[in-house]
Amino acid sequence: MATSPREIKKTDLGNAARISLLSQCIDSIGIDKFSGSLVSALKSITDFDYSVCFAYYQNEKPICLYHTFSPARRVVFVDDYLKGPYLLDPFFKACSRKVDTGLYRLRDIAPDRFYQSEYYRSYYVQTGLTEEISYTLFLLNGVAVVISLMRSGDSSRFTAREFRLLESVVPIVDSLAQRHWQDVHNRFEAEPSGLETGDHRTIIENTVSALFSPRITPRETQVVAQVLEGHSSESIARSLGISVGTVRIHRRNVYGKLQISSQQELFSIFFQKIKTVRK
Repeated sequence: MATSPREIKKTDLGNAARISLLSQCIDSIGIDKFSGSLVSALKSITDFDYSVCFAYYQNEKPICLYHTFSPARRVVFVDDYLKGPYLLDPFFKACSRKVDTGLYRLRDIAPDRFYQSEYYRSYYVQTGLTEEISYTLFLLNGVAVVISLMRSGDSSRFTAREFRLLESVVPIVDSLAQRHWQDVHNRFEAEPSGLETGDHRTIIENTVSALFSPRITPRETQVVAQVLEGHSSESIARSLGISVGTVRIHRRNVYGKLQISSQQELFSIFFQKIKTVRK
């Protein structure tokens, strides 16, 4: 069966993207300019406004490996983020549950009520982003690396074609990252972050438990964790195998125990406590 001219053109564009990425980055592996070369190469495939790269390892505080922000924007995107909001970042959550290596749109991996969550309204809107897509990679040393490409202000969202072109180089980005950041786990602190982890619970559940135990029960801990992440009562009910009514009862009981009356207050005291623990 003959290949159409349009299909040939798309194939050529994809091959050109791969060649460009390789030629610009392979000589930079192991030296400081690697991250900048990688971002420049990706930008030659399709344009974006900002990029940031974070490394995540177990329960340690993330490390910012690279960013393109001005000092003022760095405060929101990096400094404030590392004070605690990263715990509710859908990309961080994706790393925690070990999604497949690949390129993801934020809206495709976020919880069903993410854009109504207090994390989004109180923190994420400050970024002014139109869209964020990220390469989510897993190094052999147990570190997850997320390379985010961002459009802001009046910039349009990434088109399906632009996304496909960037997605076509996932194997190359992954291979380059494996080689360049093979020792990045050594940069994480040897001391624990102050928030214990457990194999049977998510990091956010352990964090909620460490902050609010023994005032709330294990089931209430699960509910609070998912509320903070941006899940609706319906989504939480499906996840925990309980009724929506039971979820609402748990939420009401938690609010009573913590002497609060809204999700906004829950979010506020959560991050106040996080900042105290992580000082």
